[in-house]
Amino acid sequence: MSDAEFDKIRDQLVLAVLPHAVFEGWSMTALQAAAADLGLDSSVSERAFLAGPVAAVEHFVALADQLMVEDLSSTDMAALKVPERVFKAVAVRLERWQPHREAIRRALAVLALPGNALAATRVTCRTIDAIWRAAGDNSHDFSWYTKRATLTAVYTATMLYWLDDSSDDGADTLAFLRRRLADVGRVTQMRRKVEGWFSRGRRPGAPHRR
Repeated sequence: MSDAEFDKIRDQLVLAVLPHAVFEGWSMTALQAAAADLGLDSSVSERAFLAGPVAAVEHFVALADQLMVEDLSSTDMAALKVPERVFKAVAVRLERWQPHREAIRRALAVLALPGNALAATRVTCRTIDAIWRAAGDNSHDFSWYTKRATLTAVYTATMLYWLDDSSDDGADTLAFLRRRLADVGRVTQMRRKVEGWFSRGRRPGAPHRR
């Protein structure tokens, strides 16, 4: 079996495990049940994820990143302003996984374990980068880091809000996301003003010299 074929099996397994993860968590028991649902030998789940459940969670998040980009393919992102592009990317992502919030909560619990800190950092960085790239960001200067650090805070807060959102179709979560992005926009505008003042040798509030 080629690597590409085995990757497809991994994709199928992490999707099939979602209903089982609600009750069993992201465990080998849940992965074996997913393999059985697909008509595969239970040993396949072990060979697919040699590092155990955390590897399955990492693969799931990577697949979610890929599907987010595919879901956005029908959207004319170029016609939107950058904040709307970011909003659209996150909204599309949350909409796809709305029926599986509890399974995703259990996935986050795996990443929250002390021994999985590096995996948690990896998947978060990849997801944030995928969102920014989907939004058309190709920066290579210091703003590359600041944009991703800022969005990490917004995305993490939004995910936590979404997990407990009982509103229809996650409407409250989308409103929360809009508010957080608006807050970031206001801070960014103020930072640019301050940078402009100092670049012209002026202090904020200092009188203008004629």
